[in-house]
Amino acid sequence: MAKRTVVKMPGDGIGKTVLPEAIRVLDAVGFKADYVHADIGWDCWINDGNPLPQATLDLLQQHKLGLFGAITSKPKKEAAKELRPELQDKGYVYYSPIVGLRQKFNLDVCIRPCRSFPGNPLNFVRQAPGGGVDEPRVDAVIFRQNTEGLYAGLEWTNPPEQVRAALATHAKFKAFESVPSEEIAISTRVFTRNACRRIVEAAFKYAKRHGYPSVTICEKPNVLRETSGMMEEMAKEVHADYSDIQLWSTNIDAQMMWLTKNPEDYSVIVAGNMFGDIVSDAFAGLVGGLGFACSANIGDEVAVFEPTHGSAPKYEKLDPPIVNPIAMVLSAAMMLDHVGDTDKAEAIRNAIAAVVEEGRVRSYDMMRISGGPESISKGAASTTQITDAIIARLG
Repeated sequence: MAKRTVVKMPGDGIGKTVLPEAIRVLDAVGFKADYVHADIGWDCWINDGNPLPQATLDLLQQHKLGLFGAITSKPKKEAAKELRPELQDKGYVYYSPIVGLRQKFNLDVCIRPCRSFPGNPLNFVRQAPGGGVDEPRVDAVIFRQNTEGLYAGLEWTNPPEQVRAALATHAKFKAFESVPSEEIAISTRVFTRNACRRIVEAAFKYAKRHGYPSVTICEKPNVLRETSGMMEEMAKEVHADYSDIQLWSTNIDAQMMWLTKNPEDYSVIVAGNMFGDIVSDAFAGLVGGLGFACSANIGDEVAVFEPTHGSAPKYEKLDPPIVNPIAMVLSAAMMLDHVGDTDKAEAIRNAIAAVVEEGRVRSYDMMRISGGPESISKGAASTTQITDAIIARLG
């Protein structure tokens, strides 16, 4: 197999801590690659007014494969205040660079596995019918449409007249006719048939390949009749080619209740951009939290793999580092799956499972103690120690 080149984008905060740990694991499992560094994130925004440099886009266009750490995102006004003085009041507007990557390369299929590792003290438990504790096995894989919906960025504060005029053609806008434009903020939710079809087809293909019994559409078609309705319609069309897999439908609000009652019932779940973000974080909470939450952003040519946690800048400078690297390592394993190195990917997941089940080496979040310099003295493993333990299990 030809040696690959991976664009590494540590980004901000703990992204700079966990991404090198994932590369250590990739090296240890025998994945042969060159890694090229690319800048992205808050420093780029502050210094240049652009958190997603063209040079980074060029590298991804060339090499097609990226590992991403984490970014810091702040609200519009706060972000503007942090620009270096000579860039302020020049019209620069902050946009999330990971959202920018998804849209630039049409990384429309987001996959977020939420699987519980036996022995993880953070796993979801419930009272058993006969007393005692029941710990269901959670194995849900969320397919999130990654480029459309509310996250597409079609927003206005103080909308221009042509936007108001367009909205006024809808009868429901009559309730807002008397509201001055400067008092209105608008976000639009846009779905297209092609994007809905692509995410649903990807979900059914995954379910069939991995032996999952059902695909659940998690939307809100009783209220969002047009957009959620389109996703449901596409699911029914695609399901005709996968009659051996059950097609379920849940409303996002009800799903939030059911996932803490019977999470083991759900396998592959499909949702639009915002609801997919919500349901994947909710399921991640059942399997250990964001320290275990990995993801893939996949397009026709380019794919980027990232943990779903944030940059947690307060932990960036700690020495030794204390953050849990498992989500980043699992994201690297997803990259191996994508390029066909499935044996190496499974070896990494098995090594993580062994470390978690043994329980000798646990991060501060797994120990349910507060993060900070004192967590090491309380028995928590450092970031490096967790990686060392995973690598030792690969041997």
